[in-house]
Amino acid sequence: MILNYALMLAAAFLAGALNAVAGGGSFLTLPALVFTGVPPVSANATGTVALLPGYITGAWGFREDIESPPGISLRGVLVLSLIGGGLGAALLLFTPDATFRKIVPWLLLAATAMFAFGPKLREWAGATGAGTSAWKARCGILAVAGYGGYFNGGLGILLLALFGLLGQKQLNAMNGMKNLVSALLTAIAVAIYAIGGVVEWPQALSMMVAAALGGYSGAQVARHIPAPWLRGGIVATGLVMSALFFYGSK
Repeated sequence: MILNYALMLAAAFLAGALNAVAGGGSFLTLPALVFTGVPPVSANATGTVALLPGYITGAWGFREDIESPPGISLRGVLVLSLIGGGLGAALLLFTPDATFRKIVPWLLLAATAMFAFGPKLREWAGATGAGTSAWKARCGILAVAGYGGYFNGGLGILLLALFGLLGQKQLNAMNGMKNLVSALLTAIAVAIYAIGGVVEWPQALSMMVAAALGGYSGAQVARHIPAPWLRGGIVATGLVMSALFFYGSK
């Protein structure tokens, strides 16, 4: 029991640090919880709860830069984020553990690929973002928010790419919107997870503290670690975790 909690706290601390620096925290919290015996659906929900404070503080840190992308109002983004996050979370509740266990490796692998090719994806999205319609903007936000409510991995990369595709060019504004949307959809997802009874609260609460401490530490250390090393480490972690889940799902 003590070793299990030590593993979960360590994973949450490192996840908080990764999210503060470059993202990818879910690559650690989900496998750690599953390894310690938490069923896959509950592990996904509990890990999402643990990382919620980081999204909130991140949004607060960028509060002066937050600006909605062209073609949609800030209110529209917020409403669609809540709807999408709620739908994704509800879908998770209706996913059997056995099914989710088979889906997880593919989700982890897809999230890892999105993270690995994130810069190119954002570059492409930014280059093709002119003239995006309001209808496409709403559909894109709803779809990404739904993904985030169902499975949190790679959410930041998807949001940054989406905002670039919608024509947003200021990085601080994009990061601010990313953190705000992540916080909102995660908050509504957490509420639905709680109603559905799939959150392991003792683990979630202790991991929230560890993730918050990790986020603060990660922000301090980030200045001294080359960005390519961080990205490489996160991609390697995602690939290893994907392989382990593929092996475990057989």
